[in-house]
Amino acid sequence: MKYVRDIVDYYLSSPQFLALRGKTQHSYAYRLMEATQTQITNDRTLGDYRLSSLNVSLCKIAYQSWLKRGVRTANLMATVLSVALKMAEELELINRNPMRLVKKMKTQQRKTMWTTDQVKTFLDTAYSDYKWRSIGLIVHMAYTFAQRVGDMRSLKWDNINFDERRLDLEQSKKRAEVHLPIGDNMYKMLQNQYEDFGFQPYVAPHPFPRSGSYIIYRDVEISPIVNAIKKKANLPADITAMDMRRTAITEMVEAGVDTTQIMAVSGHNSPSSMSPYIKHTFNSASNALNKREEYKNA
Repeated sequence: MKYVRDIVDYYLSSPQFLALRGKTQHSYAYRLMEATQTQITNDRTLGDYRLSSLNVSLCKIAYQSWLKRGVRTANLMATVLSVALKMAEELELINRNPMRLVKKMKTQQRKTMWTTDQVKTFLDTAYSDYKWRSIGLIVHMAYTFAQRVGDMRSLKWDNINFDERRLDLEQSKKRAEVHLPIGDNMYKMLQNQYEDFGFQPYVAPHPFPRSGSYIIYRDVEISPIVNAIKKKANLPADITAMDMRRTAITEMVEAGVDTTQIMAVSGHNSPSSMSPYIKHTFNSASNALNKREEYKNA
């Protein structure tokens, strides 16, 4: 193994990689492919460099290139490549892992949320085009049930209890179990979806078969399609599908819903994990001050 691309290929076939969950494997493989294809000079990608010549300066150039796509993406790619290079270090192909010495930028907690009108505009646009139908439903469920887009992407009909109008889900991130009621509007949406796609296991697969099979969307496919829908709907570029869960939870906070009840929906395991949603909401502050005045005047 002489080149960076060689150690990446070796890592992707290693027991350490194969022991990862399927979703993580897919994410790592995709990011490593992107990393090795990063243009360092006009005629050389990062994958073209010999391991013996890989240094901190080259890794910094790659990291700066990744930053153009956002801090979170850059940090993820640096982390994943560092894992592969750690294997090269263990195999004594390099003396040290240069990616570990690249200082990562800190990410700020994301606070962007959708307005009610923006949610409606997005869903109307998505449902107006058959090719966007399943993406529309994925985002719709993420907002309605305050769940992660990834969990809604991989949702199966087995998770839907039509008789009891209930969604039963084990979340992929924390393995929390949530049991959520299905309201009338979403119930009708799911019934319609089941009429067309109930013959296969997934609630919101690609609307067109691939090689004769209906498959679920990959994580990396969601954002580009959501961006296309936003563009057609003339919606701001900075709102994302991932913001739907935050929007839904914050709406519950501002509506004065008890924290433990919100946790039963969101799957958070402690009140402290709810702090990003609870603090600094105007409506919550207004409710608190109004209740204080009501108590004083009682």
